[in-house]
Amino acid sequence: MTVHTRAALLMLGSTAFFAFMVIAIRLASETLHTFEIAFFRNFFGLVAALPLLLHHGPGLLRTQQLPRYFIRCLIGVVSMFCGFWAIGHLPLAQAVSLSYSTPLFVTIAAVIWLGEQVRMRRWAAVIVGFIGVLVIVRPGTAGFTMGSLVAVSAAVLSGIVAIQIKQLSRTEPADRIVILTTLFWVPLSLLPAVAVWEWPQGITWLWVVAAGVLGTGGHMLWTRALKLGDVSALTPISFMQLPIVATLGFFLFGEAVDRWTVTGAGIIFAANAYIAHREAQLARRAATQAPVEAAKPGE
Repeated sequence: MTVHTRAALLMLGSTAFFAFMVIAIRLASETLHTFEIAFFRNFFGLVAALPLLLHHGPGLLRTQQLPRYFIRCLIGVVSMFCGFWAIGHLPLAQAVSLSYSTPLFVTIAAVIWLGEQVRMRRWAAVIVGFIGVLVIVRPGTAGFTMGSLVAVSAAVLSGIVAIQIKQLSRTEPADRIVILTTLFWVPLSLLPAVAVWEWPQGITWLWVVAAGVLGTGGHMLWTRALKLGDVSALTPISFMQLPIVATLGFFLFGEAVDRWTVTGAGIIFAANAYIAHREAQLARRAATQAPVEAAKPGE
């Protein structure tokens, strides 16, 4: 099996895990508050991540970036609340489609926080992506709901979190980011959950456990896929989450996908695919030019 095939299979596995996590969250939301679902997702996600600690030992928890972790996790928890609320209250295909606008906000945040240079072609792709968001949200029409803005807020905050992860990954290993993030998320999500607390009943326990295990498992597969493969090649695979969720949403909840969501999702997909391709292209160009520049005499 080639490295590229392995990366593609890991990304496909990650996509399936996240898709089934969405279904578990939706099922749990029928009886539990969003705050509680987020807490249980994080708690059982931490349990699923403990093998990382056993594998690496206590040294995995040592870091000099605790303040940065705290800020990243605080924003991440709010993003999670918004995203989980959208999954529980919006049509699933719409909630997932809007979550795919995150890379658009990542591009903007990279300019603001990382000082990255984005040229006209990528800005054009971002604008096209936002047109896709507007097609789904449809502001000013009868199809517009304030709930869709909650889903967009989740994408904005996820974009900020992605930039913070990018900053942390310069000095922190991926497994440390996973375990410390989950450790912070548990108490941060518990505090609001206590205010609305009700113990899960019956099969709801299965849904919250599944959400935690699938979420952490999907994140682990995702990070490993990106280590092995090209982002531009793997991004289209991640969009398989939408047809999986839409199909399950139809059979489990009787949700049909409207043409606005399909059209908007297609536009967002095209914009994200181009952004990922362009970023990978620029990264390869920088990698090939660096040795040449380093070899220049007198510099």
